[in-house]
Amino acid sequence: MRISFFGSSLVSAWWNGAATYYRGIIRALASRGHQITFYEPDAYDRQNHRDIDVPPWASVVVYEATEEAAVRTLEDARHDDLIVKASGVGVFDALLESAVADLKTSANIVAFWDVDAPATLDRVNTNRADPFVSLIPRYDVIFTYGGGEPVISAYRNLGARLCVPVYNGLDTRTHRPVPPDPRFEATLGFLGNRLPDREARVEEFFFRPASQLRRQRFLLGGAGWGDRIADRSGTANISWVDHVYTRDHNAFNSTPLAVLNVSRESMARYGFSPATRVFEAAGAAACLITDRWEGIDLFFDPGREILVAEDGPAVAGHLLELSPERAREIGDAAFRRAIAEHTYTHRAETVEAVLEGRAAHGAAI
Repeated sequence: MRISFFGSSLVSAWWNGAATYYRGIIRALASRGHQITFYEPDAYDRQNHRDIDVPPWASVVVYEATEEAAVRTLEDARHDDLIVKASGVGVFDALLESAVADLKTSANIVAFWDVDAPATLDRVNTNRADPFVSLIPRYDVIFTYGGGEPVISAYRNLGARLCVPVYNGLDTRTHRPVPPDPRFEATLGFLGNRLPDREARVEEFFFRPASQLRRQRFLLGGAGWGDRIADRSGTANISWVDHVYTRDHNAFNSTPLAVLNVSRESMARYGFSPATRVFEAAGAAACLITDRWEGIDLFFDPGREILVAEDGPAVAGHLLELSPERAREIGDAAFRRAIAEHTYTHRAETVEAVLEGRAAHGAAI
């Protein structure tokens, strides 16, 4: 298939948490013979903070953040077999959502790929006049970053013809165990940008145990935490390394005794939405502690392949009980599970099964 993909950025993870998800899915599809062009706007200073070069497995078209430039890219994509509009491009989202739906013909498939389905669904359910509501039934398929049955049901109730979760996964070519790096030595590491619907949960699951375990070292990676760290109240044992580029994710995950996953509030509420960092940590054979959300056991076995915490004190309790040997056992078990069931090759197979099923009916949906 020839695939056109309109997303935030493939080459820059700068304030773009979906980057590694895009890379994993698109590279896996490319390895299966598909030709992908990724269209991304020159916005939010991302092009000045690229963390990968244009890859050999996809063409990347960077267009000016203007309406005219966006329309030109749509004309370029018109004749491809699959045309995808991802959520959260950041500029001209409404224009792209409508225009991609308008590109539907009897010979192609148009898809909306929601990398933040909880936020999208909350938005449209509180405002049924949102223009996107009328577009949902016009897409052949809604792919989502996760969300399980709650998200599937919500999209069906909005008229979606087909909704299929395509979960985050492990890209074994980029995420793997590496030797410890002194820059990232800590008892617990957390990697995540500061976002409004994550901040309160980070306070509970990261800053609170740090204040309880003053003799332990905590490591915080991600943009936006500067003023929180500048307020040294309860943070004297926390090191902040700001934005961590993708090239350093393996070392960040491989070095601390344990690493932490903190879901955004909306994703924890819907459940079934493991973040990218869950599989990146597993790929590095890291011992991962996660906040609790419904559906964890579909991906990893709590207590054997992952540790689950109800709140900050539970995180502290895990750390007090965790030996280096036990951490290695958990990390190694998570690594084996990820390799067996949760690579992006597995996710690409899911996407292909959906697309081939639609194509078998002439994509006339």
